[in-house]
Amino acid sequence: MMKKIILTGGGTAGHVIPNLALVPSLKEAGFEVHYIGSRNGIERELVEAAGIPYYAISSGKLRRYFSVKNAADIFRVSKGLIDAVRVIRKIKPDIVFSKGGFVVVPVVAAARLCRIKSVIHESDITPGLANKLAIPFATKVCVSFPETLAHIPKSKGILTGSPIRQQLFEGKPLRKIRPTLLVTGGSLGAAAINACVRDALPTLLQKFDVVHLCGKGNLSGIQQNGYTEHEYLADEMADIFATADIVVSRAGANTLFELTALCKPNLLIPLPLGVSRGDQIQNAASFQKRGISMVLPEDEMTPARLAQDVNNLYNNRHQFVTKMKQQEAANGVKNVLEVITSSL
Repeated sequence: MMKKIILTGGGTAGHVIPNLALVPSLKEAGFEVHYIGSRNGIERELVEAAGIPYYAISSGKLRRYFSVKNAADIFRVSKGLIDAVRVIRKIKPDIVFSKGGFVVVPVVAAARLCRIKSVIHESDITPGLANKLAIPFATKVCVSFPETLAHIPKSKGILTGSPIRQQLFEGKPLRKIRPTLLVTGGSLGAAAINACVRDALPTLLQKFDVVHLCGKGNLSGIQQNGYTEHEYLADEMADIFATADIVVSRAGANTLFELTALCKPNLLIPLPLGVSRGDQIQNAASFQKRGISMVLPEDEMTPARLAQDVNNLYNNRHQFVTKMKQQEAANGVKNVLEVITSSL
């Protein structure tokens, strides 16, 4: 009899892509895969495009600070719990796997109410608020960084690495004459990086072709030789990665592990404090300490400094590739699958 699993996670592509990376192996292992996400998050589009049954539930943003919106969001989370219980009772899964984002809290809580085991994956060095709330309900917690184990109950934490899409390793480089710089601010874009890159184009385009992933609704309409911009790329991403010589990126954990696995020298511009809890700053510091990334704090970023650091990264790219090849390559997909199957 086929086993059933519900995947959940959303809000950004970083909470969805690792789930999708698991799907081929889950199906090979005999799982029927279902997905619970929010009504309007990016996860819906990505999951439905992958042909996986999708169930939307109510979800609210969980805040660490006082806001009049908290009362309404408490209602949404409560409604989400009821929604999730209904879906779980309908599907009758053997297990739930959660990747993070605010939508997962009612799902993991609902799984506990329905006596269904759940496994959580935490990508960042320290757990986010949603995962902190969900961890007490979980059977096991997979982590990408060794440092994270200090923040997880010893009986639950397992170092697995991050699940990475197999298709990323199958990209074919596009024809090019000059070095290619890939710039990405994550699936939602990064206004500060977008603006700085565009201001730095006169310098960058002297040496590089620039492929700019600027996020939904952030296209500028700039038309210059050597510069192309996209809101987001899915199927084409493998070829773009294969083409890129160096990468400028935010420091979301999922992206960092993909860049390392693909041996792409990178300049990280982490989300600053004030608009984040500092998780990307911690991620970037860890990778910088290992000698596999350069870091440019956003408050130090100017068009001139960005262009200078990009040139330095390109000139020293071979030493970064050497360091990346020395990293112990954890097969996140295989390791997470083992945790899921052993938790049944």
